[in-house]
Amino acid sequence: MRFGPLLRILGTALYGFIGWELGVVLTRTPELAMDPWKLIVPFTLFGAAFGFLLAPWLVRAPAKAAHNALRQVPITDLVAGTIGVTAGLFMAALLSVPVSRLPAPFGNIVPLVLVFMFGYLGAAIFVLRQRDFFSLLRSGGEEKPEFAPPPVAVAPTAPAGPSLLLDTSVIIDGRIADIAKTGFLLGTLTVPRFVLNELQYIADSADSLRRNRGRRGLEVLDRLQNTPEATIVFVDQDPTDATQVDDKLISLARQTDALIITNDYNLNRVARLQGVRILNINELANAIKSVYLPGEEIPLKIIQEGKETGQGVGYLEDGTMVVVENGRRYINQEVLVQVTKVLQTNAGRLIFATPE
Repeated sequence: MRFGPLLRILGTALYGFIGWELGVVLTRTPELAMDPWKLIVPFTLFGAAFGFLLAPWLVRAPAKAAHNALRQVPITDLVAGTIGVTAGLFMAALLSVPVSRLPAPFGNIVPLVLVFMFGYLGAAIFVLRQRDFFSLLRSGGEEKPEFAPPPVAVAPTAPAGPSLLLDTSVIIDGRIADIAKTGFLLGTLTVPRFVLNELQYIADSADSLRRNRGRRGLEVLDRLQNTPEATIVFVDQDPTDATQVDDKLISLARQTDALIITNDYNLNRVARLQGVRILNINELANAIKSVYLPGEEIPLKIIQEGKETGQGVGYLEDGTMVVVENGRRYINQEVLVQVTKVLQTNAGRLIFATPE
């Protein structure tokens, strides 16, 4: 929805009214002896034109800043603040009646001061004591028995596990949904609001590749929400000591003693240097690959040539590459090969074999 025309209409009406009032005030000046309409009409038109031209720029930036700020405020704080402001303004209205009878200029200034003071105090008190306030509302309609039975000891419940912060890369990757479905993730999957905003920004990108990656990330979050074996929550905490998403993740993990699940190599290194525990999906994938010892035989389909003369290359089900010496002549065939050597590289595990 576009708010430009609405802002122009509101700006035109507001500044036109200000120009009208200014013209009325000037007509009451004894030094300006002229017809009232010669002052009111020009000032009204000038104010309306000023509001029509500049109102979107004067209002849009504060409105956008307020919109972004409100998105990060928890709903409980908003409700408590609204109730507090309403209560404060009501108290100020009650006190303004007797205070307005004070001699000038106090009778005109003090009621305005009371409005701001009681409005701020009401919002601050209700936001700071919102838990007590809502608890009082919940228990207000309950009748307490005259003789309450002694409290029954309840066994403490087991903790729900650590908080696992998901970054953008691991959500877009998608394998986290398959891992969560297996039930191996015993903690609570936590998605901060700034990570969700970054996903939405990527999904709205003009680049089709980035747009598809962002939409896939949103689909992965939907799968996680519908996975009974996983618990996923969205939090509004947004650390103010960082600006980049990765820095905010590290700061939030340090504040809440949480772990970060990521595929980002740079985030992995930086977080470890700052004492934050990292769960890397790529490291997990390499750790669960099948282990083969020299001398073992495995069936393999050779699909392409190798770098050296006569070599053939095939892949296991887990993606491990197998280089077969003298296997070029078996391309597009499934043969039984014998493992001769296993190398662990930065890119993963590499197996060398020969045809059996």
